[in-house]
Amino acid sequence: MRIAVLRPQVPFARGGAEIFTDRLVDELRARDHDADLVSVPFKWYPGARVLTQAFLWRMLDLDEADGRRIDLVVATKFPSYLVRHADKRVWLVHQFRQAYELDGTPLAQFGPSPEDRALRRKVQELDRVALGEAMSLFTTSRNVASRLEASTGFAAEVLPHPPQELDYRCDGYENFVLSVNRLDRAKRIDLLLEAAARDADLDVVIAGDGPDRERLEQLAADRGLNGRVRFTGRVSETELADLYARCLAVYYAPLDEDYGMVPLEAFLAEKPVLTTTDAGGPLEVVSDGATGLVVTADPEDIARALGWLHGHRDEAAAYGRAGKAIAREVTWDRAIGRLLA
Repeated sequence: MRIAVLRPQVPFARGGAEIFTDRLVDELRARDHDADLVSVPFKWYPGARVLTQAFLWRMLDLDEADGRRIDLVVATKFPSYLVRHADKRVWLVHQFRQAYELDGTPLAQFGPSPEDRALRRKVQELDRVALGEAMSLFTTSRNVASRLEASTGFAAEVLPHPPQELDYRCDGYENFVLSVNRLDRAKRIDLLLEAAARDADLDVVIAGDGPDRERLEQLAADRGLNGRVRFTGRVSETELADLYARCLAVYYAPLDEDYGMVPLEAFLAEKPVLTTTDAGGPLEVVSDGATGLVVTADPEDIARALGWLHGHRDEAAAYGRAGKAIAREVTWDRAIGRLLA
């Protein structure tokens, strides 16, 4: 089949959605499908820009390309699922969350003015129309499925996908905690830095880059963490696999995350994951006292939990091995089989 995978793209940004869609195209091609990625630059601000971006997708003609029919399209996140196609399948990463659960929070898009309220309602209306057109509706996690049903009434099948392909291995449990993330406020890496300030034995490596990096580096300096916290920026796949292989544990505690591949990546390296009770998607695979630790989003609790892992390395290793058994069950064969059924 000829399959178009659809992805909005914030220029110069790369995260889980980009890794997922690139890999999906590769996996479809490996199964003898003629697959390609269709991407449109995405900018959701200021004001009504979010609607013009949605209409760009709505106006695309993906019935055929270069004189040949496109058999189906796989849309992934807002606004790519606004596209029209006779066989539109949605594998939902997330909706435009600023129009839903993030409204009224510091991460909100729309203010209290009548104009902003109308824009928010229009995004919701477009979702109900466009997602209602889908021939099949999947989500990457139960968390995303719950949000979708609460906001639109549509039920979706939960279809997780594997993380990126790395040289996963365990080379031991060294004296540092690893954070792998895009550096923005929603990922709450500042909680990890505040925890490190409370435990002089805690070393931290932060892999990734993003708009919050300058603030986080300043916070580390203000807390006297120089020498105990290392910001690597973006790292190669080889370097990332090495960090996973050597770390004691992985910290991953974004606010109400959609899915998050980091826990599965940590598990494949036999490492436990520390997350929080309000992290959302990670809680579907991270179980307290089984595959990691789950605490409140409080630096004191995070520091205590990481200190416990530091002093109980055998238990940390056991949690990581239990996680590995879970991660191995998430396969591309199963995911693509359901997607194309």
